[in-house]
Amino acid sequence: MKKLFILDKKLAKTYIYYEYKLKIGKCMKITSVNSLPLSTNTPKIFTVKKTNPVFGLSDIPTKKQYNDLRVFYHHIYEYKKGLRSLVLTTEKAENRKVIESKLQRENIPYIIREVNNKNINVFFGNKNCINVVSTLDCRLDKITPEQDFMLGILLGYDKILQCKRYFVMKEKTARKN
Repeated sequence: MKKLFILDKKLAKTYIYYEYKLKIGKCMKITSVNSLPLSTNTPKIFTVKKTNPVFGLSDIPTKKQYNDLRVFYHHIYEYKKGLRSLVLTTEKAENRKVIESKLQRENIPYIIREVNNKNINVFFGNKNCINVVSTLDCRLDKITPEQDFMLGILLGYDKILQCKRYFVMKEKTARKN
């Protein structure tokens, strides 16, 4: 354990992140914060503990990747809080390794499907929902109106709007035939 005398927690996190990047196999984590209530400029004492990482250095997102994946991280938060049972997010294909690593660390079932060379669709959530999604066609623009309805309901979309969408899609496919 070592103590850091730093004015704010953001600086401490930055220090810890770079300390981790420099020392392979060592992960730093703030375990407690003590502050003296004298003034706002009083240094806080951060107790930092070395822990064993559950991921490798290549799994740590760069700042650009982290910014690209903010919505993805928020979806994980919502899933873990029980707000969603299934999530669909479209992300850049270059972030695939970071996404897979995060979902595996969090022990969240997932399926990743390629949209094109630049993007991927990431489905994650309840195991039963993922099993249903795995039966659907890989291309979302090719699924039947029934599959679209079922996917929309699983994703938590409004049921009445999904019913309207189903009938519109059904009419379009009837006109094509």
